Amino acid sequence: MNLGQSSDRPFAVFDIDGTLIRWQLYHALADELARQGHLETSQFQKVRQARMNWKRRTNTFTAYEQTLVELINSAIVGISEGDLKNACQAVLNEYKDQVYTYTRDLIKDLKTKCYLIFAISASPQEIVELLADYYGFDDFGGSFYETKDGLYTGKADILMSSRKTDFLNVLINKHNVVKSGSLAVGDSESDIAMLAGVDNPIAFNPTKELFDHAQKSGWPIIVERKNMVYQLTPKNGKYFLA
Repeated sequence: MNLGQSSDRPFAVFDIDGTLIRWQLYHALADELARQGHLETSQFQKVRQARMNWKRRTNTFTAYEQTLVELINSAIVGISEGDLKNACQAVLNEYKDQVYTYTRDLIKDLKTKCYLIFAISASPQEIVELLADYYGFDDFGGSFYETKDGLYTGKADILMSSRKTDFLNVLINKHNVVKSGSLAVGDSESDIAMLAGVDNPIAFNPTKELFDHAQKSGWPIIVERKNMVYQLTPKNGKYFLA
């Protein structure tokens, strides 16, 4: 990645989990840490049950995700940087090409148009960096987990909700990019503030909360299902298939 250089080029920023990658890197990392024996079986079972409750639609995705975040924040204490790096690499090897064609191709197209491409995710920075390198993002941001003497302390700065916008502003200032023509792609309510800060927001496979906000704001919606991509354009408070 070409970090720290100034530019007058436009930028595009992408959420990663559920937007580029078809699954959630954070969740896959928890599975890998459990497989490698870094998470207690009884505690990880709570996550598995919360995930199943969400899949059965007897509980919300947010409730499942909160259970997962709490487990990772407590279980990561004492894990070495090397062990987490190995787990991140294993997840990347499995999921790096399991992507949505729309966002993958959009990234390629924007690069040809001289956009600077940013990735911002709530997943740990260690795995976001690996994915950003693989796809050639110009810069990135992920959740930061503190280490001391090579071990994780459990102290974390999670890039969720408005924190994504804060970090995007850091990248904008760092690279001296222009907002004219700027673009953002996200899939959930945690991306709303980030999407609202650009000229061209795209709600991709949106959650209901993001869909409702996009509808009120007149944002375009893209839905990718199987081998089809559907573009929904807003008109008079309704959406029409483009």
